[in-house]
Amino acid sequence: MTELTRMDAAALAAEIAGGRASAVEVTQAHLDRITAVDEKIHAFLHVDAEGALAAARAVDDRRSSGQELGPLAGVPLAMKDVVVTRGLPSTSGSKILEGWIPPYDATITQRVRAAGVVMLGKTNMDEFAMGSSTENSAYGPTHNPWDLDRVPGGSSGGSSGAVSAYEAPLGIGTDTGGSIRQPAAVTGLVGHKPTYGGVSRYGLIAFSSSLDQAGPLTRTVLDAALLHEVIGGHDPADSTSIDAPVPAVVAAALDGARADLSGLRVGVVRELSGEGYEAGVLDRFAETVGLLTDLGATITEVSCPHFGYALPAYYLIAPSECSSNLARFDAVRYGLRVGDDGRRGLEEVMSLTREAGFGAEVKRRVILGTYALSSGYYDAYYGQAQKVRTLISRDFGAAFETCDVLVSPTTPTVAFPLGARVDDPMAMYAADLCTLPASLAGTPAISVPCGLSEGLPVGLQVMAPALADDRCYRVAAAVEAAVAGRDGQPILAAAPSL
Repeated sequence: MTELTRMDAAALAAEIAGGRASAVEVTQAHLDRITAVDEKIHAFLHVDAEGALAAARAVDDRRSSGQELGPLAGVPLAMKDVVVTRGLPSTSGSKILEGWIPPYDATITQRVRAAGVVMLGKTNMDEFAMGSSTENSAYGPTHNPWDLDRVPGGSSGGSSGAVSAYEAPLGIGTDTGGSIRQPAAVTGLVGHKPTYGGVSRYGLIAFSSSLDQAGPLTRTVLDAALLHEVIGGHDPADSTSIDAPVPAVVAAALDGARADLSGLRVGVVRELSGEGYEAGVLDRFAETVGLLTDLGATITEVSCPHFGYALPAYYLIAPSECSSNLARFDAVRYGLRVGDDGRRGLEEVMSLTREAGFGAEVKRRVILGTYALSSGYYDAYYGQAQKVRTLISRDFGAAFETCDVLVSPTTPTVAFPLGARVDDPMAMYAADLCTLPASLAGTPAISVPCGLSEGLPVGLQVMAPALADDRCYRVAAAVEAAVAGRDGQPILAAAPSL
């Protein structure tokens, strides 16, 4: 059973399809792994063992009857708790939604179920996806499997923790300002933020509607591409969904694994380095750029002068949109449990409201966003931030005239210790310095492991033009193969075993 949990998703799918393992055996192995280690990791908020085994049995029955199944049928998955799941708790990491059981599935959930992917349960996250460490979860932090005293990134730290701890081979995260790529980088995983609109947002509990985008967290580039093809594509239920085919990401990952990037033009972004970046991160990044050269790519330095304004622009746009989205959670319909008789004293009601209300970070962003949208300040703050967003998009456009992809470190540092930044919001926000520009521009970006610094993973970020997600996968797969060839093993093989 231990061998099954150590396999990547593509290998597991092959074992199941070849009859060497059943979907039930694979699912039970991962449920056993969760039982064994999740007390240390705290990746899951809810484990649906009964539902997972039922879904696995259904896959086995369909296969035995000769039905054609998808390429990931029977493979287990960890679902971030911001994604709505019919019949299962969906809290978005908040006490205000504790106990809510949705009556419908998100489009992502529907597609996962239809593909025969087995959903193990719902993973921990920063409350309403606001954070970079999962320490803002109302249910306590998730721990990084590489070092239990460090963060697993955020806001998708539950999914990154689950996948890197071998509790699941596949994970779903959501990325508003870097919340797939940043946790992937600090836990040694692959994490892709698709082009905005490339994956349906229907059924995602909204944080910032013009930025939120779901995507895969996996242990290999091919696994990420396979999951991307399951969840991607047009959805009439989402008005921001792009009516275009999913880019050929699986083919690109397979092509990139051959590690030949001849003719590819790679731009190194000058503004995404320097002060605030750890020396070890910059060293691994420079070494990986050298590997890209060895693979045949042409490397040039490019300047994107407005990337330096991404952090302040994001922290006006995202809080403003969250102020609007979270206005519905008013402690009348949400967050207050009053009992059958409805009788509560004022002091008890106030105590319950505080306990089940928003956490400190959510309150901070709602207040900031409400102020930025208020009369007399809208144009000065939110309006100006949107103009900066346009300038950042133009920087991307200019860079892609001369380059096929852009690269940078994914994060300025490796995983930081739990508690190190909770009292310093600006230091916490700086974890997303490299990931914010692609989020603001809506362009695709992927993080792929590129080495270790002080024994902890470092990620390389690859950015491409809108709808060119396949370029991200091709380059990431080439880097993955080259790094494994250099080190003699995949990055995750160096992780301390739990």
